[in-house]
Order: sequence, then C-alpha cells, then structure tokens
Amino acid sequence: MRLRRHWATAEKLIDWLSRRPEVVRILYPALADDPGHALWSRDFTGASGLFGLVLQPHFAGRRHALFDALQLFKLGSSWGGFESLMVPAAPFPVRSCRPAPDDGYLVRLHAGLEHVDDLIEDLDRAFASARSAEAGA
Repeated sequence: MRLRRHWATAEKLIDWLSRRPEVVRILYPALADDPGHALWSRDFTGASGLFGLVLQPHFAGRRHALFDALQLFKLGSSWGGFESLMVPAAPFPVRSCRPAPDDGYLVRLHAGLEHVDDLIEDLDRAFASARSAEAGA
C-alpha cells in the first residue's frame, strides 16, 4: 500500500513538473517517452516514487537557492523511506561512453508520504527562490 502511494505521488509531481519552464526532462521509466520504458513495461507492474529531473542548465549556478528554500523535501539519498528527498546528481554520472542525454542540471527526487499538494507548494516556492537568486545575480 505504501509503495502505491509513493507511485501515485510521483505521478502527480511529474505531471506538475512536466509543465514547468525550469524542467528540461523527467527521467522515469514508467513514462512512455523514457528511454527505459520498454524494459520497464516488460519487467514491472508498478513504479516507485524515485525519479530524475533535468533542470535548465542555469540552475547549476543557483542550486543553493533552490535547495535552501525547500522545507518538506529534505536533502538526502536514502531512497525508499517515508520522507520526500531531493539531492543534486549533476554532473550526470558516468555509466557509459555515450554522452549525457540532455544539457542541464540533474537532481533526483523521491516522493514520500506527505500530501502531494504540500510537496508541489514546496517545489514551487523553491523554484521562485531560485528565480529570485538569478534576478539578483
């Protein structure tokens, strides 16, 4: 039951994030346009709350404002727990000889058990803080 909640929350966050101008791409095998979707759909019947998010490249220089403004999302990488987490993952990890799929700043998110509207509000506030940091730079 808890894993279904993580999945449902992730789907709602992904839907909201996919419409944000700050977002270049969402990395989540459950999405039909994800490069790993065929493998995921062959081998899995559900998804988790963990996904990657590629932000516009200029966020790399403003990541402090983005992360400092978060209140519900905690900084950490203990994936699978009850709490929502976000951690920088840029530059892209080196796992193959192929270049990274996108230019941008990569973060990993884990959707926890908090109410999705509260998580969206937290992310919205963090994006606003990062934009303000850019304007003041």
